[in-house]
Amino acid sequence: MAAVILADVRPRYLSCGDTAFTVEFGNEIAPGINARVMALHAAIAARQAEGGLTGLVETVPTMRSLMVTYDPLATTRAALQPAIDALVGDGPAARLAGRRVRVPCCYEGEDFAPDLADVAARAKLSPAEVVERHLASAFTVYVLGFMPGLAYVAGLDPTLYLPRRSEPRVRVPRSSVAIAMDMTTIYPFESPGGWHLIGRTPLRLFDQRRQHPVLLAPGDRLVFERIDRAAFSRLDARVTEGTLDWTDLIEAA
Repeated sequence: MAAVILADVRPRYLSCGDTAFTVEFGNEIAPGINARVMALHAAIAARQAEGGLTGLVETVPTMRSLMVTYDPLATTRAALQPAIDALVGDGPAARLAGRRVRVPCCYEGEDFAPDLADVAARAKLSPAEVVERHLASAFTVYVLGFMPGLAYVAGLDPTLYLPRRSEPRVRVPRSSVAIAMDMTTIYPFESPGGWHLIGRTPLRLFDQRRQHPVLLAPGDRLVFERIDRAAFSRLDARVTEGTLDWTDLIEAA
């Protein structure tokens, strides 16, 4: 569990119809801003667990804001917003819980890493250097979105920043590891996608057989670990059989 210092800047409150409003902490994607979003999200959940915030339905975090939805028959924005505002910036720092998740990844072959050579050429690096810098990046999950289990993970080494592909793929294989902008992600399902594919993990980001189907959560710290094809095949078989011990990969906050 790491302490994150939060800026003492008051958020903006924006209307979202007659059953919701947004608490906006900034106009950019940055660790400090996202930390404030997630801290408020956690504080609201704690207050609800204590029986407070009557009428609140749910909160939906994004990278820089938090949407608050409520039941207009049970409360009003005029009553709820001050209660939410009182939870903002509870002290100069907030402690954000986040697990350390090890992600085995194979960066070998045209089928697993079809964009690795192109990324290397555009970054003026060798493919081996791209892999090393991806492995060394300090990754943190910001939010989940787009599809069940897909995490937007910030912290990519700045030398690997690239825009999305000019021509998205119609089909990206499940569990592909990809980069774009200052982020990396792992595709939970086969789907269209426009990020650069540089590897593949045997893990499944969404698996309804598990007690908690979604593997990652906001605040998690990801550590990618390089594996070869043989190790990939062994782990993939265990994931398919449902015999992988996930506690070997996840350290509690």
